[in-house]
Amino acid sequence: MRTVPPEELARVFDRLPHDPRIVTSGNFATPTVALGRLDATVEHYRLFALNAQRGIPTRPGVTLETCFVGPGMRGQPGLRYIPSRLSLAPLLFRRSLPPDVVLVHTSVVHDGTVSLGTEVNLLPAAIEAARARGGIVVAQVNSQMPFTFGDGVLAVDEFDYLVEVDQPLVSPPPLPLDDVSHEIGARVADRVLDGSTMQLGIGAVPDATLHGLTARKGLRVWSEMFSDGILALDASGALDPDATLVASFVFGSPELYAWVDRNPRVRVLRTETTNDPAQIAANRQLVSVNAALQVDLFGQANASRINARIYSGFGGQTDFVVGALHSPGGQALIALRSWHPKADCSTIIPLIDEPVTSFQHSAVVTENGVATIWGQSQEEQARNLIEQAAHPQVHEELWEEAHALGLV
Repeated sequence: MRTVPPEELARVFDRLPHDPRIVTSGNFATPTVALGRLDATVEHYRLFALNAQRGIPTRPGVTLETCFVGPGMRGQPGLRYIPSRLSLAPLLFRRSLPPDVVLVHTSVVHDGTVSLGTEVNLLPAAIEAARARGGIVVAQVNSQMPFTFGDGVLAVDEFDYLVEVDQPLVSPPPLPLDDVSHEIGARVADRVLDGSTMQLGIGAVPDATLHGLTARKGLRVWSEMFSDGILALDASGALDPDATLVASFVFGSPELYAWVDRNPRVRVLRTETTNDPAQIAANRQLVSVNAALQVDLFGQANASRINARIYSGFGGQTDFVVGALHSPGGQALIALRSWHPKADCSTIIPLIDEPVTSFQHSAVVTENGVATIWGQSQEEQARNLIEQAAHPQVHEELWEEAHALGLV
């Protein structure tokens, strides 16, 4: 391990093979200084990141790769989307996507270790795969990256080079919570009992759900991620004080980053653990709350594609739906608006013509009500979706389509 100035990385990257594969931290933890040096040095390379944000290199010569498309990659020409359950995605680095370089964003060194901080996710698997094949592992060591406990605590010997920086972490813009989001969140929260274990995805509805849970007691968290809503639960006393909060990445406000820093109640674990359906199912009363773009009358959800083009990906939805359904007292909920404001169309449709992301949920929740899915006949599922979830404007049309599909 050597600590080097950023400019010295150019000599390191000059020795890379043609068109190397670079795996880097995604979400809001991208090591921009180290990645910028690589981009300025290497003409052609493949860049893998999960949920990459705007500002990553997208110039000609850079091939973007991911299992979950973020704003920084969405719609980019030549994007290589690799469909995979996130619980299985770490295996890709040992098989079809071997990394030549791994660039990560870490805390400062403490007792011979650093922490991957806010983004653990697939990175331990990528580091292991790179080291096994003689690749290069670089840590951008940031004095403002929180030190989180869990699988992201690594010995400095795991890294070939450390580059020291001092820069604030990026925070996502706050999501506006309108009346519809609050109504959906309240309906979801009504289904959550004291002592439940929560998994919430990304978006306004999950955030609104957390706001509706501040009166609960003994809540636990086993989730792919969490954000600022967890602060309100902690402040209200809704969380089980003796339980560890588990996620594979976090992002949010500076207040959240300060809260997770050396917090002994938080464990940020690798994706193979957080997204393992068997480990998810081992949690009591696990309530999985995820979003979708569309739900059809067979209860199938599309959360990944628009007009056959990839919009995001499976994410953790496929893993958590299965895990929640097997959890004692668990529920797998899909929460969405009944009407898409930008596309000006219903989100409850007769039959999805896109690849399906998940199915057989416990219920579908919109601002209009809760449509029970699991345990109902296909005819009852369709009726519940029309009467309890769909926008009133499309009820007549959906009944006609239900007849045509043999669901009445």
